[in-house]
Amino acid sequence: MNTKERIFHSVLFEAIALVFVIGAATFFTDVDPKSATGLGIGLSLIAMCWNYAYNLGFDHIFGHNRIKRTFKMRLGHGLGFELGLMFVTQPFMMWVLQLDFWTVFLMNISVVVFFLIYAIIYNWCYDLVRARIVFAHASANNTTVR
Repeated sequence: MNTKERIFHSVLFEAIALVFVIGAATFFTDVDPKSATGLGIGLSLIAMCWNYAYNLGFDHIFGHNRIKRTFKMRLGHGLGFELGLMFVTQPFMMWVLQLDFWTVFLMNISVVVFFLIYAIIYNWCYDLVRARIVFAHASANNTTVR
């Protein structure tokens, strides 16, 4: 993926995720919707920066052929991403939600489990759709698919 596509991939992921984060924050805590939205946007901005750097490094180490990645590799990819993100977002969530370390830590673990599943499904679907688009584009132009 080139830089433009990586940004699109990340923004689409976060836009869908925002719906879940804002809804969960207002449903499971006493935080008002305005603060939940601020929390969601802040977490999304942090996650997008982390997403770009993490995926660039992951592709560099494990190769760019995303469609041939196994479930085990996708699970490891998602887990590594979420654990790194959890480390970065803990203080931000404590500050916005005005909750103690352990309460936010338990919330963060719940978020990691959700996003691990979401990330695997999202990336797998994205890769399949991307492969179809690339193949269709190459077929239309009579070029070789990479």
